[in-house]
Amino acid sequence: MGDEAAGKPPVVILREETNVTSGTAVQEKLIAAARVFADLLRPTYGPRGLDKMMYKTDGTTAVTNDGAKIVAELMVKHPAAKMFVAMAESQENSCGDGVTGTLLLSAELLLEAGRLLQKGLHPLTVIEGYNQANTIALKTISKLAMECSDDDLLNVATTALTGKGAEGAAEHLSLMIVEALQTVDSDPDYVAMHKINSGGLSDSTILHGIVARRRVLLDALPSEIIDAKVATINGDLAPRKQIRSAEIEIEEASQLEAFLAAEEKTIETLANSLLDSGANVFLCTGTVNKGLLHHLMRAGCFVAGEFDDSELRNASLATGSRIIEHLNDLSAEDIGTAGRLVAERKAATDQVEDLIRLENCPSPKVVTCEIGGANQLAAEEAIRALHDALRATGLAMRTNRLIDGGGATHMACALAIREAAEHEPGRNRLAMEAFARALEIIPSTLALNSGVDALDRILELRAAHRNGDAGAGINPNGSVGNTGAKEAAAALESAISAATETCASMLRIDQVVSARGD
Repeated sequence: MGDEAAGKPPVVILREETNVTSGTAVQEKLIAAARVFADLLRPTYGPRGLDKMMYKTDGTTAVTNDGAKIVAELMVKHPAAKMFVAMAESQENSCGDGVTGTLLLSAELLLEAGRLLQKGLHPLTVIEGYNQANTIALKTISKLAMECSDDDLLNVATTALTGKGAEGAAEHLSLMIVEALQTVDSDPDYVAMHKINSGGLSDSTILHGIVARRRVLLDALPSEIIDAKVATINGDLAPRKQIRSAEIEIEEASQLEAFLAAEEKTIETLANSLLDSGANVFLCTGTVNKGLLHHLMRAGCFVAGEFDDSELRNASLATGSRIIEHLNDLSAEDIGTAGRLVAERKAATDQVEDLIRLENCPSPKVVTCEIGGANQLAAEEAIRALHDALRATGLAMRTNRLIDGGGATHMACALAIREAAEHEPGRNRLAMEAFARALEIIPSTLALNSGVDALDRILELRAAHRNGDAGAGINPNGSVGNTGAKEAAAALESAISAATETCASMLRIDQVVSARGD
């Protein structure tokens, strides 16, 4: 049998250009990807972090130090890098903040795991140790968590804005964020953003209503209506169309006149029924019939069309109106209220520059933050920072659990894990100690970006925590002490768990198969 099989060619399953990486080379590839991500994001972290300029192939640029924005704009190709991107998106969607810290921690966990694998530890042993350490970290965060007051919420918002382009007006913007969230029951999805393209960030205001950039249909429409009664229509503002097509044969001029008069009468009847509802502002997602527009305009009403579904929803939530599908269904119960409508018609350009504002809504479920800033890039970065701060503050309001920032909680978790590792007899202990070292990358990076020696500050911070100062962290000037920074406990819990899971997923990989040959 052996002689018969000796001359047979080997069985080939994969194509010739397929590249298969196995053994330690796999870990080296994953660790290399982690190191690249860490090196890219480390300088952006913390209150003294610097910005990146992202240049797109279409010529547009973005200046930001927001981890989610940087990761989203990268043209990643490496499969491990794509796992980091997925983790960043998950953290951004769930918490809105802490993306950079999550990526730094995940990368450091992988680097520490690489050192343990070189010493001969099995990947599953490392994963077991990491999972034990993760459980201890979550318990420690739960013990350290505190309830939050209104002042604490301002602190959370300020912490989220620190180190971003909006930091110069952080105090003013923090007050705006807390007021906006308290108005909409702590749901950041109901806080809209609008750039006013003038002034500075300190000129930003909260509008208890909405702003829509939509074409003002006629100059003769009123530019201001006090005590606006708003109707929101999902569809065209026009008489109902016939479902079936029909042909009308006209033999003399009087018949044509009668037909046009009947059509005009239909429009007039519809206009009167709309006015009987009490509305003087009509907003719709479709087009507006010109005849109906003129009837409503002569009655002193404002009419606008082609609203997005989201804009119409926001108008409905802000004014308390009920969105209707058919004009004949409109009644007084469907009408919402706004203190004032303002329509600003700008010079005709290729882009829509007209603004429609609904202001001073009595009980809005949607508010709009109007962000000042003559610089387009600066305003966009400020809006990104505000989005992060809104989500972080909203999370703190909903969960009512806060922890100390500045790396204080990371160090507390690291010490708790080290103490637990002392009682661990197996090799898992090495992985737990590695997890504790990885957690210290956060205060270490804060110290490094502050321009001080990271090792000295980490040793000083460890000593402070061992001496009972659980709130000690790294201040913006690099000193060790109580930073006053606060963040949502749920955000850090999510970050540590996500980093652990991502690292564990990567450590389970023993082969990378590339069908492209690269």
